[in-house]
Parts: sequence; C-alpha cells; structure tokens
Amino acid sequence: MNNIENAIIVRNKTRLEQLTERFNTQDQAKFYITQSKQAFNFQKASKTSSKAAPIIKEKPDDDFKMYDDEHKRFYQAFESVQKNVSKLLKFKVIQQEFLPNYIFSEKDMVIVIGQDGLVANTAKYVHNIPIIAVNPDQDRYDGVLLPFNQHTVFQAVENVLAGDYLFDLVTMAETELNDGQKLLAFNDFFIGTTSHISARYQITLGNQSENHSSSGIIVSTGAGSTGWLSSLFNMANSIHQTFGNIQPLPYVPIAKNENKLVFVVREPFLSKTSQISITSGILQPGDELILESHMPQNGIIFSDGIQNDFLTFNSGAIATIRVAEAKAKLVKL
Repeated sequence: MNNIENAIIVRNKTRLEQLTERFNTQDQAKFYITQSKQAFNFQKASKTSSKAAPIIKEKPDDDFKMYDDEHKRFYQAFESVQKNVSKLLKFKVIQQEFLPNYIFSEKDMVIVIGQDGLVANTAKYVHNIPIIAVNPDQDRYDGVLLPFNQHTVFQAVENVLAGDYLFDLVTMAETELNDGQKLLAFNDFFIGTTSHISARYQITLGNQSENHSSSGIIVSTGAGSTGWLSSLFNMANSIHQTFGNIQPLPYVPIAKNENKLVFVVREPFLSKTSQISITSGILQPGDELILESHMPQNGIIFSDGIQNDFLTFNSGAIATIRVAEAKAKLVKL
C-alpha cells in the first residue's frame, strides 16, 4: 500500500526575482536594464555618421518585458500546481538552494517545476523517491525532462498515490572521497581546477595508473550524454576531419537507464612527467575510476554544471568514481 503523505514542490527563483534581489526592487531592476540599453544605443549612435541608418528606437519597457512575461507565466503555472496538489496532499515548497540541506522521506513525492537543470539537481538529493517534473512555460522551455504541465500534473499525482504509474529509473554517477564525502551527478561530473590552469592528478583504471596534466575530466551518465559529452565527440570529429581527413565517427548517446558511465580526459598533455594512455573509457557497475589530486589548491569536483555543488579536490584527496547505486525515479506519461 502506498504510504505517500506529502508533496515537496521544488522550484527556483525566476530571473525577475533574481534581478529584484540584486537591485532591491523591480522598479530599480527595470530602470537599470532599460537605461543600460538606451545608453548603449546612444553611444552607438554618437559613433556613426549622420548618413548611417538610424538606430531603431525601442519602447523603454521592451527590454524588461521578457523578464516580466516569464515571471508571470511561471507564477500562473506554479499557483495552479499548488492548487491542484492541495486537493490530494499536504505540500511544502522549497527553493533549489536549500536542496542540499533538506532531508527527504519515503512518505514524500517530489514535484519539480522549472527547467531541466532543476530536475537534474533535485534528483541527486531525492534517492529513489518519485519525481513529477512540470514544465511551467512550454513556449519557452523544450522540457526534455519535463513531461507534465500545470494541467496534467493532477492526474500524475493521483497515479503516483495509487501506485499505478510509469517511470524511468535514471542512472547516476557517484564520487566518494577518501574522507567519506560523497556527491552524485545526474548528468556529469567535472574534475579539474577552478581556473584555466592545468589540472594535475594521478589516474587509475583497473591495474593501470599514470600521471596527468590536462584541462580536467568529464564523467557522463546516459542522461548527460546528449550534452557535454556530445560536445567532446564533436570536437574530436572536427579535428580528425580537419587534420586527418577522417570521416566522423557516428555518435550515439547512451540511454538514460543504461547502467554505465563514460569518461573523457580533456586536452591531455604529453610531457616528461605526464602521460596520455588513459584518456577515455567506459565504467560498468563494479568498475572504479580513481583520481588522486596533485593540486595544492583550486582543485574541484562539481556535478551537473553547478559549481556551488562541489567537493574540494586538492593534494591529499583521492576520489573514487563509479556507477551510483541510487537511481532517479522520473515519473513519465
């Protein structure tokens, strides 16, 4: 019997809310945006000759309208979701920034309302609790991970409560440091430095180890294989075509539920003290990629492109990366 008692609605601040925090009020934010654009147009006009085509004068509010429209559409969907959910369950709203400190229960279901990145970030903290992902603005967001909208979410909640629903179990990656700290990734890990200096570390895969100097390592799940990992394949294919006249290798993304990870070392440098034999590979369940930091400072491991969701990776830190036991349970249509 289903024991779900609560809905946890996860959201992020709209861009308008972030601007308001920055400038204290919406009016001040609006003034800054519109005045910045008008000042730019004035400077541009002053540098052109009188014979040049005139600059089109926009209405003062045009530059701010997209923020306002996006904000209103989000709140329309957000309030509708809350109204529908309240007919079935008690609910609580938490902001994305508080996810790392929130303790989820098996008596919860999670409703994410936002963009795809919020689903990825939420899944790392939920651990096998059903996630219903809602697209608040289908005109703006593609919503690859957002199958529901404000109108269909009610039926999805009913189905989960009844225990009769379809879902995908999405494979995640796990990093564990030698001091016990852990971090999950829905899409990918980046292991490297906080700046553009070379990352230095020892890499071990199976019985083979070597020292590296590189731009860092990407470890991708199936969910992330259409993103950062695909761009690395694009780069490799372009280099092969330009300098070797080699036809591109067909790239097939990994399925989200496939139980494996792919790692790629970015720009490995061959020198007297660094090698390039272990620069890509596949991690199956039970496999481990072990990285020992040789960076006195600025070493970092972050997941899903969120640099404030990270582990410090300086000298003395040893990271073990593997397929995570935890899965993300994404409810689907």
